Amino acid sequence: MSVSAAIENFRKELPQNVTLIAVSKTKPISLIQEAYETGQRDFGENKVQELVEKQEVLPDDIRWHMIGHLQRNKVKYIAPFVHLIHGVDSLRLLKEINKQGAKINRCIPVLLQVHVSQEDTKFGFDSNELKEAINECNVLEWIKPCGLMGMATFTSDLNQVAREFQGLKGLFDQYQSNFGENPTLSMGMSGDYKVAIDQGSTMIRIGSSLFGSR
Repeated sequence: MSVSAAIENFRKELPQNVTLIAVSKTKPISLIQEAYETGQRDFGENKVQELVEKQEVLPDDIRWHMIGHLQRNKVKYIAPFVHLIHGVDSLRLLKEINKQGAKINRCIPVLLQVHVSQEDTKFGFDSNELKEAINECNVLEWIKPCGLMGMATFTSDLNQVAREFQGLKGLFDQYQSNFGENPTLSMGMSGDYKVAIDQGSTMIRIGSSLFGSR
């Protein structure tokens, strides 16, 4: 199936309140351009260098999402243009984003990443750290907290995935008054997005189901 056909199929399926992020990491410019021509504007990358290179040559109205683990020393490269940083997982990273935002007079939109899975390899705040991070956002002038993000355990047990997403939704409900007018709950990828939507996701990150396997 072509990229354009895959995107059209997703659009028909998704509820109106759910934003589709086309995860274009490692994919060539030509495929991103094909997706763009269907009207897709939200694209996700997980490496700063690749994100910067693609942003320089693709249309200006693309909304670029940084969805990977972000190192503090790389924030400055994407601060001027990134639409949303999904994986803010430490107070030190929050402060660095704020610092870079101040330098260019730009309030940078972020999602706070919560660790909901049973895998140690995944990043994110626990519930106590999340409260501290939200309090920090309230005093950082150049941070715009937009919501929460999380990744479920990579497992075929969809009941476990649902429970993890349900826990994240509970935290989102608790804190959503801190996230502006249209708070975002980013959860769900190619293998579990249907479960995520059932549990209240408003943003899904889809790569292989659109662009094919890597």
